[in-house]
Amino acid sequence: MLGMIKNSLLSTVEAWPYQVLSKGEKEQLSYEERACEGGRFAVVEVVGKPFDEASKEGVLKLLKYVGGTNDKGVGMGMTAPVSMTAFPAEDGSLQQKVKVSLRIPSQFQANPPCPSDESIKIEERQGMTIYSTQFGGYAKETDYVNYAAKLKSALGTEAAYRKDFYFCNGYDPPMKPHGRRNEVWFVKE
Repeated sequence: MLGMIKNSLLSTVEAWPYQVLSKGEKEQLSYEERACEGGRFAVVEVVGKPFDEASKEGVLKLLKYVGGTNDKGVGMGMTAPVSMTAFPAEDGSLQQKVKVSLRIPSQFQANPPCPSDESIKIEERQGMTIYSTQFGGYAKETDYVNYAAKLKSALGTEAAYRKDFYFCNGYDPPMKPHGRRNEVWFVKE
């Protein structure tokens, strides 16, 4: 626990590498098209709980893993964002299934430590192009759903992207009260 706290408070945060391809604004919503690098990710799936509860549970498990609860006992440092894969239902609300993921820090990409928690899996992911919009505050399910609807509206029918899931991203530790950064990402098809 101490390693997890020290890791999230004192370590530098490595950002998930990406390149902005274009920027747009429509219906008072700013968005970007980005190319995000692939790599290895620590992933935990939480099923049968509401989005906010499932996200919190998944994030805590991943923070423990990067904080040293792994086969090498090594604190790896933080990466941002913490990404929650949300699965929308027909009515736009979110299903009770969330995949929480964290990109493995660069120095551990080639050989990530094995998680001590068996529910955490290491996944190799390809690079992807995304549409992203940003907002502040302490994000909850209703905020992500709201901004996903705004992004969908702003992109209209000309943009092709995956409709079966989207990413809800948080960049800041819980103890940062101001200037918080959250994003919704749609994966371009």
